[in-house]
Amino acid sequence: MNAQARLAAASLVLTLFGAACSPGADKAAEPASASALAASRDVHAFRIGALEAVALRDGVISLPNTEADSPWSDTAAATTLLTASGLPGDVISLSVQPLLVRDGDRLVLIDTGAGGRMGTQNQLVTSLRAAGADPTRVTDVLISHAHGDHVGGLVGADGSLTFPGAVVHISAPEWDYMKAGAAQAGEAALLAAVTPRVRPFAAGAQVTPSIKSVALDGHTPGHTGYEVVSGTDRLLYIGDAMHSSVISVQRPEWVNGWDTDSAAGIATRQGMLERGASQSLRIYAPHFPFPGLGRFQRRDDGFVWVPETAAQP
Repeated sequence: MNAQARLAAASLVLTLFGAACSPGADKAAEPASASALAASRDVHAFRIGALEAVALRDGVISLPNTEADSPWSDTAAATTLLTASGLPGDVISLSVQPLLVRDGDRLVLIDTGAGGRMGTQNQLVTSLRAAGADPTRVTDVLISHAHGDHVGGLVGADGSLTFPGAVVHISAPEWDYMKAGAAQAGEAALLAAVTPRVRPFAAGAQVTPSIKSVALDGHTPGHTGYEVVSGTDRLLYIGDAMHSSVISVQRPEWVNGWDTDSAAGIATRQGMLERGASQSLRIYAPHFPFPGLGRFQRRDDGFVWVPETAAQP
């Protein structure tokens, strides 16, 4: 993206989300200038039809490509795939980027990042403020699933709600899964803080006027994607149905050790690739390289990920 395009995107962010800043917000909450936003590596504005959206960088999870750490057991084959795509073969790097959508008078955040856990950089609130959005003005938080890199940002270091005015939407099966695992995962405090704000929904529910939940089975018991629709344009937020823009796409049949139901996870990946390529469906992948926006394309006897916009230099 050249400097002129970055400046245009930055101006778009300010126009869309500047109104989300509270009138009495402190200086840190004020929207940055367009020139400052243009230079930021942490926000990427784009449109979904008439809707406005922003990719928000939270950080990166980096894992050694070893049997002890990688979810894919054949680490040698994974190394070959990664290096063939020009990536280091000894590390699995997963970006973490929640998505912000202005849906009418609602300011919607899909997933909340890791809150500094799992080796990440805890950049979400900084990214929100760079986009001109005050966390207290977020009206809806949509959760794909209850893993720490998606719910960790719901609370701050002091245990208080990061988005105190937001309703937290999560599928009913995933909410049950989250409650059952909270004590074991040491998340009892997080659970207690968010419970009054949680509104569970049934699979396939229309969660906001323009965003519908989509069951993407396999990763967790209630794992959910979100389809954002405006006119004839649509975008599918895929959560952790896929993790790597190389391995998950080119080898969807490989078992992912992080999935609770391997067979369902494989079927979900294969079906998503078929649909995505056939319909040229726009995809938002919160663990693919920032900003995680692109499409699946058929190539030879498989599929590849084609980013819509390269990450800012």
